[in-house]
Amino acid sequence: MNPSRVDAAPPSTDTVMIACAHGTNNAEGQQRINQIREEIAELRPGLRVLEAYVDVQEPALPDVVTSVAREVRVVVVPLLLTVGFHVQVDIAEAVASRPDTVAAAPLGPDPRLAKLLDERLGKLPHGWGIVLAAAGSSRPEAAEQIEVLAADLAVRRPERIVAAYGASARPSIPEAVAQLRAEGAAGVAVASYLLAPGYFHDQLANAGADLVSEPLLPSQLLAELALEHFDAAISAVPRA
Repeated sequence: MNPSRVDAAPPSTDTVMIACAHGTNNAEGQQRINQIREEIAELRPGLRVLEAYVDVQEPALPDVVTSVAREVRVVVVPLLLTVGFHVQVDIAEAVASRPDTVAAAPLGPDPRLAKLLDERLGKLPHGWGIVLAAAGSSRPEAAEQIEVLAADLAVRRPERIVAAYGASARPSIPEAVAQLRAEGAAGVAVASYLLAPGYFHDQLANAGADLVSEPLLPSQLLAELALEHFDAAISAVPRA
């Protein structure tokens, strides 16, 4: 951890963070997302960290945004790994609905996440291939970010890496697994570029791979990234 970066902005009682996640019905997934919020609060004493979701769970982001007192500045930090519909539409609309409210960038891509994926995968047998598995989005910017992450991961790994998606983009994860086998891979590992257990991570077990890595959480890195993006959003739009 780099304490100087985590503490870059002093705690402020007139600015709150809304740490906004996708939402899941998976109890373990819910616990790991809640843990990020707890770690953010521990790393930045005095910062109010509010809970919100864009889907599945409550409280819904628009309700949380409107519940904050008018004199308080709000920074919505997406606990999401790429841009996409939820960032570009759901979060953008919620931010636009209230004055003195800004959105931070999502948590990825970031070379440190490639390092975390590398650690999750560990050492693989010679001749294997890797499928970098993301949730997927219909927005082309999201796929571009996953390709950037795949390139960052390739710097650290000897294996061939193919980016693939759980939904809304191609190739699908089973297609990428089959592609690597057709190319002669001795085995295939799926690198789960997902924050926590839930529907998409469960689907990885059905993709035909020999190994599936654990999700990115738990890792304090995600809380550190959330705070970095919180600080960057405040710096980018100084208060009048």
